[in-house]
Amino acid sequence: MFRFFENLVDPYTPYSESDAPPKRLYPFLMAYAQPFKGVFWLAAIMSIVVAAVEVGLIWAMGWVVDILTDDPATVREAHGTTLIALAVFILLLRPLLQAFDVLLLNNTILPNFGTLIRWRSHRHVLRQSVGWFENDFAGRIANRIMQTPPAAGEAVFQVFDALTFALAYVVGAVILLSDSDPRLALPLIAWLGLYALLMRWTIRRVGPASQRASDARSQVTGRVVDSYTNIHSVKMFAHHDREIAFAKEAIDETRETFQAEMRIYTIMDMSLVVLNGLLIVGVVGWALALWMQGAATVGAVAAATALTLRLNAMTGWIMWALTSFFRQLGVVAEGMETIAQPIDLVDAPGAKPLEFKAGEIRVEGLSHHYGRGAGGLDNVSLTIKPGEKVGLVGRSGAGKSTLVKLLLRFYDVEQGRILVDGQDIAQVTQDSLRLQIGMVQQDSSLLHRSIRDNILYGRPDAGEEAMIAATRKAEALEFIQDLEDPQGRKGFDAFVGERGVKLSGGQRQRVTLARVILKDAPILLLDEATSALDSEVEATIQDTLYGMMEGKTVIAIAHRLSTIAQMDRILVMDRGHIVEEGSHESLLAAGGLYAGLWSRQSGGFIGQDAAE
Repeated sequence: MFRFFENLVDPYTPYSESDAPPKRLYPFLMAYAQPFKGVFWLAAIMSIVVAAVEVGLIWAMGWVVDILTDDPATVREAHGTTLIALAVFILLLRPLLQAFDVLLLNNTILPNFGTLIRWRSHRHVLRQSVGWFENDFAGRIANRIMQTPPAAGEAVFQVFDALTFALAYVVGAVILLSDSDPRLALPLIAWLGLYALLMRWTIRRVGPASQRASDARSQVTGRVVDSYTNIHSVKMFAHHDREIAFAKEAIDETRETFQAEMRIYTIMDMSLVVLNGLLIVGVVGWALALWMQGAATVGAVAAATALTLRLNAMTGWIMWALTSFFRQLGVVAEGMETIAQPIDLVDAPGAKPLEFKAGEIRVEGLSHHYGRGAGGLDNVSLTIKPGEKVGLVGRSGAGKSTLVKLLLRFYDVEQGRILVDGQDIAQVTQDSLRLQIGMVQQDSSLLHRSIRDNILYGRPDAGEEAMIAATRKAEALEFIQDLEDPQGRKGFDAFVGERGVKLSGGQRQRVTLARVILKDAPILLLDEATSALDSEVEATIQDTLYGMMEGKTVIAIAHRLSTIAQMDRILVMDRGHIVEEGSHESLLAAGGLYAGLWSRQSGGFIGQDAAE
């Protein structure tokens, strides 16, 4: 039974991805709700049916009170069958209706709706560009991905469990009282007007207050996760108190926004007590007055009293459900600030996979300043022949990394274009471009998974032998065989910790090298690939790197000039321009910037005080 309801909707059902999700709340939720349309209609109908049954039971109890004015024999003879049917309905049919309603809510909607939103939101966020992630806290992004789905699920739950039920119940109550005596409905209608005013006052305030509180909570998460992620820097600079103060500022803002939210609920609760007193006195007192005038039966008074007491008990729940509904919508609205952002870097319409031929890279009039009008690259043009090995040299900020990021299409170029084998990379699919490029970065962070998972990330379909061969070439096999994590997993099964923190810098770099060796892409980008290695390991790895370069088009960024001295050609960059190019020997002979950098190196690194 449970499995049937749990499988009514598949949260992973195929859908058409949108690069620009709706920015308004209702269309945003409706886009996610499409697979649930039929279930939502059924849940709404069942909520109304359950409310009608509850109101009908109160009417039935009033009818029972009225027939008790006859003698028992008459009641048994005239109403015995009806009473038995009523008992059967209460014992059998009513539980079945309630069960069907609860199963739809608890087992079909709640687990699957939140799962669908979390799944699709995560897919959407992963499609965002590198630059998009660089502009926000990873912790805040993750927090919004995690808190938005349950908030949306809770909002939907309140619609069918409380709001639809409450609306149907109130309508049924008015009909029931009007059926007994139309005048009995008057105090209830007056009370409903006052209740609606209180509800309106609460709703207008609780949504924005909830959104502010939710945003403050996300800010706390972002700051705390930022401290944890950079715990080495926190400890190294002895900034424990500084981080505590940094977090306390956000935590205190969260407390203040939550206090403001709770004040609204306190005012609502106090007002509700007064309104409920008016409801009880108004309806029951009016019913008693009509009974004294002979205009209402005892059963009508009993039904009015039961109905009023039931409404009195329900009003707090209804108001709380309604405010919870809008509070959860506030959380969803805050989450939309991340989830509903359009994809800022997309494949061109009709983009086709890159057809790799030889590996020629041509850069034409390339300018990119990250939207600032300065920095980055300025009108760079160059051609790298298939299989050519090119070194990039220049001080920090010269534009080397920008060129590499644009080649990977982590950003769209602002001016000019980059072509691989004559194909504009802006017109091919991003995945097909990056599959043809292997890159070893200076910051070799790893996934918090096993060594095996990290190496196979380069080529998931590679076998064990290929993985071990790549590990051996990267001089990593020996230390991997000696690894063991706190859970007792050893060797290739050992987990490396967040960003590979359990490994040394040199070990992380060698795992990264093994991953790129295994990928065996025809274009190779090296960004300070051996910077984290000691001299002895570097000397061994250099031979591996040169072996990797055979038959590939290579771009290598280096501050340690000796690592690129054997390149076919060296490009010297300064302030976004290529100012020199040639072989190591020719550049030294020219006596320009490269020669100056070479002469000023200490231990093989570019001096920070090198003159232009």
